[in-house]
Amino acid sequence: MADITLKGNAIQTIGNLPKIGESAPDFKLTTVELGHKGLTDFSGKNIILNIFPSVDTGTCATSVREFNKKASALENTVVLCISKDLPFAQARFCGAEGIENVEMLSDFATGSFGKDYQLEIKNGPLAHLLSRAVIIVDTNGKVIYTEQVPEIVDEPNYEKALKAL
Repeated sequence: MADITLKGNAIQTIGNLPKIGESAPDFKLTTVELGHKGLTDFSGKNIILNIFPSVDTGTCATSVREFNKKASALENTVVLCISKDLPFAQARFCGAEGIENVEMLSDFATGSFGKDYQLEIKNGPLAHLLSRAVIIVDTNGKVIYTEQVPEIVDEPNYEKALKAL
């Protein structure tokens, strides 16, 4: 399990992120249109998984905005912003913010993404939500970068993640 903090208070995830070089586990997440998409829907592209607890918090919203800005300059790359927020909340946020360069996906229906990627929070006030992490999957479906952000209220290291591409 990963030891992380929420405003300095210790909490844990149920496990550790996938290892670099491993095949990324497939998933089935809900789109803002209430359809479903999985890893295989993005085959042949580099995939940035921007994962966070809730788009209705400041740091999570900032990460979506930042990746939205940076995604427009990336070739053959898609940014998937993943949380357990309802698709309605994700759509509302993107509409209000003019977010168009990332795809929002929700793990609300089954929670299997958080379990398969071992980043579901195990305890504390955010238990059962997703921890803040970035995982990059290459065009062959292999994990090439991971970051488990150690303090949930901190932003991920955007530059380091993008350099992995």
